[in-house]
Amino acid sequence: MKKFIVTIFIGALFTAPAFAATWSAADRVSTVGAEIISKNSLPAKTTFKVVNGAADNSNTSLTNVIQISSTDLSYTGNDSEVAAVIANEMGHIINGTYSKNKMRNAAKNAILSKLSSDNIISTAANSEYVANKTNLNDEKAADITGIDLLAKTGYNPLAMIVVITKMPGSTLEALQGKPSNSERAMYVYDYLTYNYPSKVKAGYGCQEYRAFLTYADPIVQERNSSEKKLAKFNKEQEKNKAERAKEIAKYKATGGLSGWDASYTILKALSESTEN
Repeated sequence: MKKFIVTIFIGALFTAPAFAATWSAADRVSTVGAEIISKNSLPAKTTFKVVNGAADNSNTSLTNVIQISSTDLSYTGNDSEVAAVIANEMGHIINGTYSKNKMRNAAKNAILSKLSSDNIISTAANSEYVANKTNLNDEKAADITGIDLLAKTGYNPLAMIVVITKMPGSTLEALQGKPSNSERAMYVYDYLTYNYPSKVKAGYGCQEYRAFLTYADPIVQERNSSEKKLAKFNKEQEKNKAERAKEIAKYKATGGLSGWDASYTILKALSESTEN
């Protein structure tokens, strides 16, 4: 009997790592991505491609290919977390982040070409703080658009918080004992608690999420104890939900083109067709 138990134990030691090795984030992208597309009735012609480094989806409306960063995938450990990475990137595309950046750069270059490098407006336009703030706002908007996409699938939208807090944060957050990317993660959590409370109630079983709740719960309790703060919160969430729904509806109606994509295309065509 002892010999039989030992044999089973040894067999488990050898088979468990082999089973774990069969799951690969990169290999799951196409399947998980197709599920998000299908459940949200998004353009069925969309495909996915894993790339090294940062994803560049500035031409997705033309190619119908969505790039997913292998670096972002390195912070995932299951299909829900892979879905979160994909949904965030799709959020950027739906919100027109890439076209907005093209328009921002064009506007900035037009301003800077007429100013000296030490001009206060020029300094502000090139400010790292402004760039970081803009990027953070774009990420937050993409995250909650992604949450709306995930909510219609079988994937756990709380995985978005887990992936965000797995990614490298700031030194200041570490010194303050906050989770990595705490502001961004809290923005997602707020959106979830207002729009999808049943998803929050279901929870997510991992250490990263439990650590995040230690940070988030006091913030929620303080907000809920103040009628003024709670009313402001509810108003903000209603606005966020309406804006995200509008962008997704627009993306569906155009067959994979955001409002910002259309605006950039029109402006580009106009600028190239002028005689002067």
